[in-house]
Amino acid sequence: MTLITHIARITGPVSYLGDSGTTLNIPLGPCLIDQTSQQLIDIVWGTHGQSSVALPVEAVLAARQQGHLVLLT
Repeated sequence: MTLITHIARITGPVSYLGDSGTTLNIPLGPCLIDQTSQQLIDIVWGTHGQSSVALPVEAVLAARQQGHLVLLT
């Protein structure tokens, strides 16, 4: 398995399901994008990379198309 990592920025709402079952948004700002499989992409954020979520590839592609996720490298 090949790991592909990108530096990115969240510029608009990118939603995920929180531990309590509520819908949350990834905070605006810098993040890392790690594609670890064909189906899931990990998004890591926070000053020390302390927060992360695995999203379906389709959700990440939709966020990019909407301009809410911008790949920087």
